[in-house]
Amino acid sequence: MSEIINNREQPIINKTERQEILKQIFKDLYNGRNVNEVKAHFDALIGKVTIEEISQPKHEEMEAGDIPVAEMQRLYSAHTEFFRGAIEETHQSQYPEDEPGHPIHTFKLENKEIDKLIKNKLQLHLEQFDSEDTAENVFRLIEDCNLLLDIDKHYSRKENLIFPYLEKYGIYGPTNNMWRIDDFIRDATKDAKQKLANYHGDKQAVIDVVHFIIKEVSDMIYREENILFPMALKNLTEDEWVKIAHESDEIGFCLTSPAEEWKPERKALDEKTISEGFIKMETGILSLKQLELLLNHLPVDITFIDKDDVVRYFSHGKERIFARTKAVIGRTVQNCHPPRSAHIVEELLEDLKSGRKDTEDLDQIP
Repeated sequence: MSEIINNREQPIINKTERQEILKQIFKDLYNGRNVNEVKAHFDALIGKVTIEEISQPKHEEMEAGDIPVAEMQRLYSAHTEFFRGAIEETHQSQYPEDEPGHPIHTFKLENKEIDKLIKNKLQLHLEQFDSEDTAENVFRLIEDCNLLLDIDKHYSRKENLIFPYLEKYGIYGPTNNMWRIDDFIRDATKDAKQKLANYHGDKQAVIDVVHFIIKEVSDMIYREENILFPMALKNLTEDEWVKIAHESDEIGFCLTSPAEEWKPERKALDEKTISEGFIKMETGILSLKQLELLLNHLPVDITFIDKDDVVRYFSHGKERIFARTKAVIGRTVQNCHPPRSAHIVEELLEDLKSGRKDTEDLDQIP
């Protein structure tokens, strides 16, 4: 490799070759090869990478089976550090994300508040706790964890509104990888709060989990703003952003709220989706409007999944088991749940399809 690294001029490499190199890089990181050595190889052959190129390589090894949590965390951390400063800037003639109320504008507002919470409160209070683990310092950290739990809304909007549209364009990396890290952060924050609420002097355990939270949350902000958001802005249409903005209230916001309602210059999207048609059934005829009202007023929560496991419809009544957005329509049910629950969802579907069971307990899905 030394003769390659010592070359001052990067060779001319076509698109296919670049993708193969990137796949090999991911594989090398997975196999534990020294990050600096892999980075030197990358710099010699490629140097800079586009958002599209990052989204293409498949993490085949990571999808092949169960990987210990610690190993996944190592890989995600290595990926983030590897591409830091190596992503080409996207030049746009207009910047819709700068418009107050645009979903990305709101995501970035939240990230600023999250970053302030991490740096100005959590980090400071952890240092005070490390110096003296008084009841007052323990309580301050508990308050910080309570505030940080609000991050679930930020991650849920990302997972349930942005990810489905990226999947529609064949981009699955963020769905699988970022969702896992989101879950690590959620779990670690709950764990930290529990350790603090039941604190009996195990100072190092608290310090370790809070340090983990600070690092992973900061890294996630970087991943979102340098990879995910540019990727989404490049692929999603204005109509899709309008839908995301419209449905964000369903989930809620983290530590702040949209600066204002976003109204694109062009005519707003027509939300009317029900025609004046009728449906003839064996026992009667209903208009589409009547049918929707009927389904929405049943004292149950209905979701219809077709034979290919694709979500085709859900009712919008008062009895809600899961919070859903319209972005799930057309998405496989497996991808509507966190990656760590995928095997449970597959088992539930297989039991129902095979006839082994007629009903399933949804409490099994975390």
